[in-house]
Amino acid sequence: MKPPRAWQRMLSGRRLDLLDPTPVDIEIEDIAHGLAFVARWNGQTQGDWPYSVAEHSLLVEELYGRMNPKTSAKWRMAALLHDAPEYVIGDMISPVKASVGPGYGALDERLAAAVHIRFGLPAAIPKLVKREIKKADTVSAWLEATQLAGFSQAEANRIFGKPAPALIRGLKLILRPPVEVRHAFLARHSDLLSQL
Repeated sequence: MKPPRAWQRMLSGRRLDLLDPTPVDIEIEDIAHGLAFVARWNGQTQGDWPYSVAEHSLLVEELYGRMNPKTSAKWRMAALLHDAPEYVIGDMISPVKASVGPGYGALDERLAAAVHIRFGLPAAIPKLVKREIKKADTVSAWLEATQLAGFSQAEANRIFGKPAPALIRGLKLILRPPVEVRHAFLARHSDLLSQL
């Protein structure tokens, strides 16, 4: 019996094996394109454009830098790529991820390791760095919830915790067409890559 197909053809022409991904099959253009079309919050955000995972990733990287101003470009790159596997497996809200079980997490970890190696990062990001990226991710969720997803500040404070006002000062989320977000993601990646 023939095993089921486990690869996906990317726009770059690469064939990415989702169950056994290799760094050589990962291209930043594929990641940026995919993430620019994956909607956060299951698309339940206000505005004429979905709030994409690519836009979210840019915000998390910005917040991580604000929280860790002396950090290296390497760890800022890790923050930018923290949700990179979602370019092929999509975004699920946390309650759904938890109910799917450990198989989803294992798939995500294999893809993340291949992405990290492809761009000069360790396969597994150090726990301390990962924890700081998660903090930035949570602040990002608070901003998205209150500015785009219809949450009151009190509700967002209860679910995500209230961020320090200085940390989020001046951060106004603006929805952009996928092509603009893709270009911004690629530009930021290129900038960070040049600093490694």
